[in-house]
Amino acid sequence: MVITSLNTPHTDFPLESQHALDWLNFFLAALLTGVGPFVAVYLTERGWAPADVGFVLTVGGLAGLLTQVPAGELIDVAESKRAIVGTASGIVALALLVLGLRPDFPAVFVAAVMQGMAGSVLGPGIAAISLGLVGHDGLAERLGRNQRFASIGGLTTAAIMGLTGYLVSTRAIFFASAALWVPLLFALIRIHAADIHYGRSCGASDSHTKGAPRASRVVLFKDHRLLTFAVCIFMFQLGNASILPLLGERLVHVEGRSSTVVVSALILVPQIVVAALAPSVGRAADSWGRRPLFLIGLGMMPIRAALFALTADPTLAIVIQVLDGVSGATLGVLTALITADLTKGTGRYNLGQAIIGTLSAVGASLSTSMSGLVVNKFGDAAGFLSVTSIGLIAVAILLLFMPETKALAPRPKLGTG
Repeated sequence: MVITSLNTPHTDFPLESQHALDWLNFFLAALLTGVGPFVAVYLTERGWAPADVGFVLTVGGLAGLLTQVPAGELIDVAESKRAIVGTASGIVALALLVLGLRPDFPAVFVAAVMQGMAGSVLGPGIAAISLGLVGHDGLAERLGRNQRFASIGGLTTAAIMGLTGYLVSTRAIFFASAALWVPLLFALIRIHAADIHYGRSCGASDSHTKGAPRASRVVLFKDHRLLTFAVCIFMFQLGNASILPLLGERLVHVEGRSSTVVVSALILVPQIVVAALAPSVGRAADSWGRRPLFLIGLGMMPIRAALFALTADPTLAIVIQVLDGVSGATLGVLTALITADLTKGTGRYNLGQAIIGTLSAVGASLSTSMSGLVVNKFGDAAGFLSVTSIGLIAVAILLLFMPETKALAPRPKLGTG
């Protein structure tokens, strides 16, 4: 296999479709930036009570959580992955328009459900298109490029939307974000349907037609490697999702009003690191194997939490956040890649992604509640140390039970079910 530069996709695969996929990742991340933290700010400005804001955000999260597995099943069987991504991104754009036009409770509730359900399709859909374009051998490099362009898209749009909110209004952010669906759709159309191999896109055989034989769903739940991987991701999210909220609460007490500037830097620094490292991670996954990189990605979280337990200095906190970028770059690539390794030949790649995604979301949802209980009883340093303990457990599970997956291709008994 010829190794190319970090900025050029592998020449063995369709270049026009790959470049279009670069821009699809860019504009999709840009579109989703509009449904991020700006929603809470916008609703608060319009007099919403914190409890109501929290409720609609939770509803959106639950809608995404409950539709993860059905979404995975849909992507596996659907012949046109492009149509699924185009429709789901259009629903997100429509939800953004609803938010901008009707900031009343019923409309926002519906928009949150729309966004949550559509969001559960987009990540797996992009991974399926990627696998269909380049196959298993080219997936590591391709996922690294996906991460890079998504991070650049998110960073660029966050800056532009922040300026839009400051100069125009917060409401204008949602209209501007929704408009990004147009260039997104153009990039999606430029990915040629004939270049997306049907069988490869769901981890099935080399069949390029719908109806390729697939393994029973039970095969996934009997694979101890996939279950171990899922537990590691769950434990990582159980700890990691609460680190930034805990740090934000501490900074409010230490820095006062200037804490918002520090928190913004804490969010931006990891994204810059991801954009810089992700392509290298993709290449290293092929040369080093998956397991060493997975260990690095998991290991950064307990180290980071332990360091935050020792210092409240905002400058040091920003430096420590580089470790979050390392985790983001490695796990962002490896989650889809290891799932592809473990579901190769089953035709259940996207269902496997859905299982991992569901456990990841559950871990993230439980994280802040669990750490909050610890902080209320023992203080914020104890909260960070509890996260450190969770991270170390995840690392131990990986070391004891998780094998290298690079060269593994299961030989399942194919059938239906």
